[in-house]
Amino acid sequence: MFRHALLNGVVATAVLLGTHGAFAENRLALVIGQSAYRSVPKLPNPANDAKAMSQLLSDSGFEVSAAADLSQTEMRAQVGDFAAKVVAKGPDTVALVFYAGHGLQIDGENFLVPVDVDPKREADIPLQAVRLNDILNTLTSVPSKMRILMLDACRNNPFPGISNTAGGGLAIVDAKIGAPGTFLSFSTSPGAVAEDGAGANSPYTSALLLAAKEPGSIEDTLKRVRVSVNRATEGRQTPWDSSSLTDDFRFVQGSAAAGPAAAPKLASARRSVEEWKRDLQGKPVETANELIVADGTDEAYEAFAVLYAATPRGLQARDWLDRHRRMVAWNKAVIINTAAGYRAFLAQYPDSDLTATARKLEERLRNRPNAAAVVATPVGVPATNVALAAPTCPCNVQPQKKIDTPPKKRADPDPPKRVDRQPPRRLREPDDDVVVIRRVPRDYYEPAPGPSIGIGIGIGGGGYGGGGHQGRSRGGY
Repeated sequence: MFRHALLNGVVATAVLLGTHGAFAENRLALVIGQSAYRSVPKLPNPANDAKAMSQLLSDSGFEVSAAADLSQTEMRAQVGDFAAKVVAKGPDTVALVFYAGHGLQIDGENFLVPVDVDPKREADIPLQAVRLNDILNTLTSVPSKMRILMLDACRNNPFPGISNTAGGGLAIVDAKIGAPGTFLSFSTSPGAVAEDGAGANSPYTSALLLAAKEPGSIEDTLKRVRVSVNRATEGRQTPWDSSSLTDDFRFVQGSAAAGPAAAPKLASARRSVEEWKRDLQGKPVETANELIVADGTDEAYEAFAVLYAATPRGLQARDWLDRHRRMVAWNKAVIINTAAGYRAFLAQYPDSDLTATARKLEERLRNRPNAAAVVATPVGVPATNVALAAPTCPCNVQPQKKIDTPPKKRADPDPPKRVDRQPPRRLREPDDDVVVIRRVPRDYYEPAPGPSIGIGIGIGGGGYGGGGHQGRSRGGY
């Protein structure tokens, strides 16, 4: 028996160690754990989660850079240094970032929270925290094989000054409208909060530590994580992911990876609500629940919510579906970013955790001038298409000339009087001094000599598929 156990241990160790040479690509990981927050209660688990994930990723062939309890400046520096390492390794590199700590959404944009923040109002968060879009844009700006972000965030908002006005959880980020080759995994679904957990690790990290050791693609791994977390939290929390991967990725090399499964997978057709009803009909509620959680589509949840409406799981499925549809509508309003778009969202969802934010953004944009309204209709374009055809910048529009009124000529100033260049002859005595009279030159400015001082201001920003008036995603759907 001891020999059998020892043999299993040797085989498992060989599989993990063999991953370093089994994968053709380079693997780099940045792991951040934020526990020691200064202005709010500390989080006990992120430090443990980061340590455990560092070990898992190292065993999976990653070169790991670990950092803990970072300030805003330190977090930005770590991301920049990590991007530089990716560049040094070359374009055939898998870049993975794991973050555990607080996360917030402000005005539809997601932020990761450094330990030194102390916000008194919503406007302080963009100044003190780190935009998720900035991290995504930094990683997509350097050549790499794929980018994987795993966020064990979305915990309860701990800042009393903004907890009543900011939306719950994180906003949708859609990897499909960003750079291809990106995989995003969140510890819970959009708009929901995640639990820190009663054990040494959070429910999300605990499930990931087990699921990643089993053979299979990253999509299969996260399906197992969704089911495990949903089961462990009795349906209160369900992880979510979004992918634009074009290559296969797996944490542990399995025997199937050498075959056809290693090739990029084609998107499978989504089943309709009626098809899901037929598949779920007659199954025990827990079995049916695990099927829809693993699938993660609206159609699966809709069918389950109808069939099992009288059960607690059915109520949870309906709540997940309603919240998910609300977050999709919110994502669209943020991407459009117009007063009309926010009014449409408020008309559809007049009473939600996003109502205050939507009203604020609608008020902010209500009086914004519409450039298309002041642009003349281009020749040959129907009036109904002016909004689409007109340029967004009226400064590029050439005004139409009036045919019946000739343009007025500008009045030229009086030309300067010509002066005879030949000076008048004058008689002088041989001993007279010669006096030359010159015109007074025109005034001009010449600064006094002194030190030169230069001031430069740079302002930049970026957007990725989701939050921040820029764009976002799905996960499980």
